[in-house]
Amino acid sequence: MTEKTASFPEKYSKKVFASATIFTSLRKFLLLNLGIAAVLMLIQCPTCLLSLEGLKSIFPDFIFSFLMSSSISFGGFYVDGYFDRRISWIQHPVKRLVLTAGTYLVYCFIISFILTTLYVLVTIEGVTLSNISWTRMLGNTVYPIIVALIIISIFISRSWLFEWRNAAIEAEQLKSEKLASQYQSLKDQLNPHFLFNSLNVLSNLVYESPDKSAEFIQQLSKIYRYVLDVQQEQLVSLKNELDFAEHYLSLQKIRFEDSLEYFIDVEPSLDLYLPPLSLQLLLENAIKHNIASGENPLKILIEQVGNNLIVRNILQPKLTQKTSNTGIGLANIQKRYALLSDQKPKIMQTAKEFIVELPLLKISQS
Repeated sequence: MTEKTASFPEKYSKKVFASATIFTSLRKFLLLNLGIAAVLMLIQCPTCLLSLEGLKSIFPDFIFSFLMSSSISFGGFYVDGYFDRRISWIQHPVKRLVLTAGTYLVYCFIISFILTTLYVLVTIEGVTLSNISWTRMLGNTVYPIIVALIIISIFISRSWLFEWRNAAIEAEQLKSEKLASQYQSLKDQLNPHFLFNSLNVLSNLVYESPDKSAEFIQQLSKIYRYVLDVQQEQLVSLKNELDFAEHYLSLQKIRFEDSLEYFIDVEPSLDLYLPPLSLQLLLENAIKHNIASGENPLKILIEQVGNNLIVRNILQPKLTQKTSNTGIGLANIQKRYALLSDQKPKIMQTAKEFIVELPLLKISQS
């Protein structure tokens, strides 16, 4: 079994592209440093640029400035790139600062000392290695070191800002992915939860009345379609959720008949939203934890007050409370709101009522 290798034209095109990229970078690097050297010459001797003799006189200085500028800027790129691959600004900022600045300054001192010495040996007659003033050569490195400090400050600031920005973007992406995963996990609980409780109700109805159980199954199939439709949604419109709540309560009326009374006093809106199946969980809790009988019918009211949807039911708790099999309900709603908004549901209980206030959310148009 042989490995698949790139064809000759493909490998050739990659090499051409790489060569073109290197050539473009090199050209920009050379033009930049030629420009810097030209500006230095203009500052040093403006009149020298007006004649051929003047140009000849400053040519050695121009070459020296070009070599010094190229060496210092190349060192900055190399040192910064070297430590970029090895030490993170985020994890080890002090270590990165000390090593980057220290290495670059040592490099600039050595390179400026060598170039200055060569310049003096080449341009000044009578100066040799035996009689050159090394103290003066050391003094001549002060100006390049000052320039190097400015350059390394720019490189350090640029490198730190880029890494900080990338870290911030990555952290935000991870946060969004984590929140999306948590929210999806909470929604995934609703589907089996709704089906499990509906089947429990159906199992009781089968023994009580075959006709009611058949009607219940027909209604359940319509309602379960909604559950499947909103499974991938983070928010649903108030109108759709109210329609579902009314269907769900109608389904429960098949079981409880006159033992259950409900009232919905809301103007349906397509501009207000809430997490899907929030109402179903609240209505299910009300039915599960309270007595519903002909003598004491369970009354449920759904109303809107401002940008809040209020679900209240008469408080007539059962004497024996069964522990929820799945353990989701109010906690599920609260967690989903926490992941979607800074607004929180309010849960209140009085002597006669149990009340839950759900904030109605708006989707920003951006």
